[in-house]
Amino acid sequence: MWILDTNGELRFGELRRKVDGISTKVLTERLRLLESIEVVHRHHESTIPPQVTYSLTERGKELSGTLDHLYKLAVRWYGTEGKTAV
Repeated sequence: MWILDTNGELRFGELRRKVDGISTKVLTERLRLLESIEVVHRHHESTIPPQVTYSLTERGKELSGTLDHLYKLAVRWYGTEGKTAV
């Protein structure tokens, strides 16, 4: 979610490259879950080749602020190497 919050709308391949160490299968599963709870929006264009982009919904943007607070707390408590999770 941080990556979508920081970068805005991204195609699947762009998103996968920005999330270190995630497999295509796991990223797909997580995006589907986030879409099912209306945190992420999936936009499909019927072009050749098809284009699919992902972005945060309003609900996702609201949640992003909460996650930022949790991230800052984790940094204060444990340190960190950066935000990499979806």
